[in-house]
Amino acid sequence: DPDRKTEVVLLACGSFNPITNMHLRLFELAKDYFNETGKYKVIKGIISPVGDAYKKKGLISANHRVTMAKLATKNSDWVEVDDWESCQNEWLETLKVLRYHHQKLLSADVTNSLQDAVPITKLGRKRKQEPNRHEPIKKKNQSPVVKSVPQVKLLCGSDMLESFGIPNLWKLEDITEIVEKHGLVCISRAGNNVQKFIYESDILWRHKDNIHLVEEWITNDISSTKIRRALRRGQSIRYLVPDVVQAYIEKNRLYSLESEDRNAGVALAPLQKYASDPKSSQALN
Repeated sequence: DPDRKTEVVLLACGSFNPITNMHLRLFELAKDYFNETGKYKVIKGIISPVGDAYKKKGLISANHRVTMAKLATKNSDWVEVDDWESCQNEWLETLKVLRYHHQKLLSADVTNSLQDAVPITKLGRKRKQEPNRHEPIKKKNQSPVVKSVPQVKLLCGSDMLESFGIPNLWKLEDITEIVEKHGLVCISRAGNNVQKFIYESDILWRHKDNIHLVEEWITNDISSTKIRRALRRGQSIRYLVPDVVQAYIEKNRLYSLESEDRNAGVALAPLQKYASDPKSSQALN
């Protein structure tokens, strides 16, 4: 059916330290973009905060970051928070998180289509006594309800895309698999250099059809870094984060000079892991 739309799940990985209105806007912008193409239907957004093992400077505990993200999305009917990544003991490559969510959708899909099939207990001798048993299955196979599994696309800001160029931060084969098998949705400021960045990389250029660039015309420059800075200085962050997130931060006194010093002088997990690996992203150019 040429009119059938490809279902898309948007996955955002990052620190969410804390989650801001900008993070939430990324999902809305991407959804509008896909709907306007007429070819895609966004069915779900997933926020996956990074685990503590990432060792980023100023990263507060995953427990708090997941809770804030859940508070922030409580009123959304399509964006949810998944804590699988943040619960892992070690840092996980973004590709592994993408694969996990893709796999999860695959198995959910299999479960759904099996619900109408024969119960497993009915296999074997008993089934021969029920000659009509195969008919509903045959009908099901003839019906055009063969569902394609939704595509999981990585939702990111232009800073994440450009971080592909930072030596030892990404593995080249990971970048390749992300853009080849899954796809990227990159929200970028009007007139920014993302297109040039894609043009200058052979890998990204080869898969540019799988990299969706979404122009952000109503710009939103709120970053978690700026939020933490304001909080350290006792300045208001109201209207920059959802009210529930602001209340949670105040109640738990989350960001301070001390928290900003956490992991100071410690290398990021990927940098530790890939420093000796010739296949890391120094080759992306």
